[in-house]
Amino acid sequence: MTQLTLVIGNKNYSSWSLRPWLAMKQFGLEFKEIRIPLYSSNSSSKIRQYSPSGKVPVLLHDNQTVWDSLAICEYLAETFPTSQWWPENKIVRAFARSITAEMHSGFQNLRQNMPMNCRTKYPGKGLVSGVQQDIDRVTSIWKESRQNFGVNGNFLFGNFTIADAFFAPVVLRFVAYDVQLDTVSKDYVDAVLALTAMQEWINEGKSETEILPQFEF
Repeated sequence: MTQLTLVIGNKNYSSWSLRPWLAMKQFGLEFKEIRIPLYSSNSSSKIRQYSPSGKVPVLLHDNQTVWDSLAICEYLAETFPTSQWWPENKIVRAFARSITAEMHSGFQNLRQNMPMNCRTKYPGKGLVSGVQQDIDRVTSIWKESRQNFGVNGNFLFGNFTIADAFFAPVVLRFVAYDVQLDTVSKDYVDAVLALTAMQEWINEGKSETEILPQFEF
């Protein structure tokens, strides 16, 4: 089997890149990483060498190109089925896929006004109209998942799944902007932050030198 290669953007800013990267790390996959800093003079042309969409992340494997974070995770779940990427129970799995898809396509107010940032703290910033509603919806998802399906572990469905990878950038947003959380949500944030892979990503994001003003306050 040829080597897996994941093309990503800046670790400090690229929430989309974090999702498959974290999932691959958590499920023990070995992969090569190509990091292309975003919004530089030649970043678009570099990304298009790998991605037909011109966006990261992109997975390269066995002459196969897979782009979009959710498509990548689904491809990996099919390619490496011995790992439990989704909950085993069909009903629970449907719920997990639903909240993952909701995260994938929604929460635009939160995304736009609280951009992911690993190395800087902006307490109280970004809380404009519509953001609190997004925060409330996220925490309601977390509480429902933890209370109904997560009793056997620290994550949304007990063990780590793709759903946790998709909410990981939100964890970093909540930390960076010092979002006030209920006890269940705070415990979940702490569990995600405690992951060795998550700490690796954060530390590498902090060590990056690129500064993108559109993602800073």
